[in-house]
Amino acid sequence: MKTRTNLSRRDFLSTALTASAAAITMPQIMAASRTSRQLIIGEGEHRYEVRHHWAQLPDKYTWQTTHNVALDKAGNLYVIHEGKKELKDHPSIFVFDPQGKFVRAFGQQFQGGGHGIEVRREGNSEFLYVCAYQQVKSFAKLTLTGETVWEHYAPMDSGVYAKDEDKIRVQRWGRDAFMPTNFAFLDDGGFLLTDGYGSFYIHRYDRDGNWVSKFGGPGEGKGTFSTPHGIWIDRRPGREEQIVVCDRAHHTLQYFTMKGDYLETIEGFGLPANVDTLNDLLLVPELHARVSILDKNNHPIARLGADVDRVTKQVKNVRGDSNLWIDGKFIHPHDACFAPNGDILIAEWVSTGRITRLIKVA
Repeated sequence: MKTRTNLSRRDFLSTALTASAAAITMPQIMAASRTSRQLIIGEGEHRYEVRHHWAQLPDKYTWQTTHNVALDKAGNLYVIHEGKKELKDHPSIFVFDPQGKFVRAFGQQFQGGGHGIEVRREGNSEFLYVCAYQQVKSFAKLTLTGETVWEHYAPMDSGVYAKDEDKIRVQRWGRDAFMPTNFAFLDDGGFLLTDGYGSFYIHRYDRDGNWVSKFGGPGEGKGTFSTPHGIWIDRRPGREEQIVVCDRAHHTLQYFTMKGDYLETIEGFGLPANVDTLNDLLLVPELHARVSILDKNNHPIARLGADVDRVTKQVKNVRGDSNLWIDGKFIHPHDACFAPNGDILIAEWVSTGRITRLIKVA
């Protein structure tokens, strides 16, 4: 439980205007109804009450582009934002209780590059795994209150990075740069780390954060990537355990064996950013203005908050002007996770920040 071409954040908006929103031929599944107190989206078993701006920061803090979310066992939400490198004393990680009330903040070391965050249970303890790109170029294991267990930099043993890439903290894009984006956890205590903005490789590590091997790399698909942005282990019942990677700039999901051998590609997304699972369901936030839910056979059964054409083709700078946002519609979902009760928490890639909770309607 979440407890291409070189597509940088600066390139995203121009790319979004020309990229295909989706290749799915099924009719869009989205219905909305409003009462005096509720906004409901979805249909059938997948209906949700929308609570935009569910998590609110104290006045002394500001959102600086929300990125990823994760839940711990107690239901606390951890949100990482990219932050601004010049605001070195401002935290990049914020914690909210199950009602959305602010609890604590930390993570100043990731300011200007905060990206991926996951909660992992190890024995009777839980830890945060955090990665940061831009000038930070690191990944770390933290306690839930922010103490660093370890922090590592570019895996030079992989042979794909420029000299001193593990030492020089300068923002630099390229296939020999280290710009990590997200994690997936292995049964043996190790983990996978995707270098989604840098080398386009998936790196395998042991439980202590030591580099073991890699797979993928830049290419046209079918085992290679163009911005492998999100990653997850698909352990849904009745399916063989496999690795799923969001090949974002190709608008696809790619599946691999646990050894990293390519299996298949699933098309029909608009810049898929990450993945989560709950029971038979697979959740895919898409930067092209929607959140998709797939069934156990990876067929789409819900497209939530879809505003694809307006955001990607019709209206300029929706991301930067909150006056253009429509209740019940998404702009750029960057990460999403299921709560155990079926609720969905969503972080959007907008500079003013937005965390939405979709409350499952019984």
